[in-house]
Amino acid sequence: MKAIGIIAEYNPFTYGHLYHLNTIKEKYPEYAIIVVMNGGFTQRGDISIIDKWKRTEIALKMGVDLVIELPYPFATQSADFFAYGAITILENLKVEKLIFGSESDNIEDLEIIAKTQIENDDFEKLVKIYSKFGNNYPTAISKAVYDLTGKNINTPNDLLGISYLKTIIQNNYQIKAETIKRINNYHDKNLQSFSSASSIREAINRKEKVQEYVPPEVYPYLKNTHHWNDYFDILKYKIITEKDLSIYETVNEGMEHTLKKEITSVNTIEELIEKVKSKRFTYNKIMRMLNHILCNFTKKEKEEWKDISYIRILGLNEKGKYYLNQIKKDVTLPIISKISKEKDSMLEFEIETTKIYDIPKKENLDKKEFERIIIGDQNDKE
Repeated sequence: MKAIGIIAEYNPFTYGHLYHLNTIKEKYPEYAIIVVMNGGFTQRGDISIIDKWKRTEIALKMGVDLVIELPYPFATQSADFFAYGAITILENLKVEKLIFGSESDNIEDLEIIAKTQIENDDFEKLVKIYSKFGNNYPTAISKAVYDLTGKNINTPNDLLGISYLKTIIQNNYQIKAETIKRINNYHDKNLQSFSSASSIREAINRKEKVQEYVPPEVYPYLKNTHHWNDYFDILKYKIITEKDLSIYETVNEGMEHTLKKEITSVNTIEELIEKVKSKRFTYNKIMRMLNHILCNFTKKEKEEWKDISYIRILGLNEKGKYYLNQIKKDVTLPIISKISKEKDSMLEFEIETTKIYDIPKKENLDKKEFERIIIGDQNDKE
């Protein structure tokens, strides 16, 4: 049996995600589908509105065969580091294909751009020049890419896809990449038949009804969601009392002083970001920074945890179990299905982040870390 890999947050699972899954299953019906998914915190520094156990249940119900956790030190980083962690897990699991959503749906152009960023010495020079002229890092990259290739790629999934391809090329991984055309617009905040996860999250924040915009299997899980402002008082306390905020990952260029100065004048995460953001510090960059402060993720730990050290199963069905049994003798990283006393330091940190994530709702999620994996019903979605 062969396998296809997906990298997803399912925050929450949408009709777009279902389209992506069903398209893969129609094209490759015999393949196992493996999803690498974040825990309680996301790549943009946001809070997962549903905990990882519920999102695992949803993924298995919707047709995924095996769900693997992407550790926090990779799950909440910029695109290249996020991609490295997720792709490395899939490569270790002997996945044949990575299939990701793409706005352009042009894998050839994305590969050209990825190779240009890696191989062309002028790329980094141009990025530095554009940065000096006040462009934020993502904009500087887009401008440099356009100068060198004539290709204008600036949409979220395509940019993340380029990072996936760079990881594959730089590490000589055997996994092959394919794209599926994205059918919704990440930036469109209006609810529609194929609403993006971000538009659904915003609608939930506005107390709007979203039942008709998510698969019926998903809606029951949206009754008690997590939000950044549930954690804001904790963050505020940490910023006020911490002696040196610069120890935390992504807190740079004097931002530790700016945060200290502004924190007592705001009452929400949105107000704080509006106070401190600038051309160099984008909304997402600040969100990641605040997330790292909240979860005690330091620069020292970032340096210590540069590589994936384990593969942790969150859930699987019979097909996923069969695939895992087939390849596990060739997997060099430890495969963890149940946490024991002999824990990896990165895994210990993951448990700590779960405890932080659980503070507002008090659902004893940390106890689930030590329970067995979620077993899906093979008949849930075929």
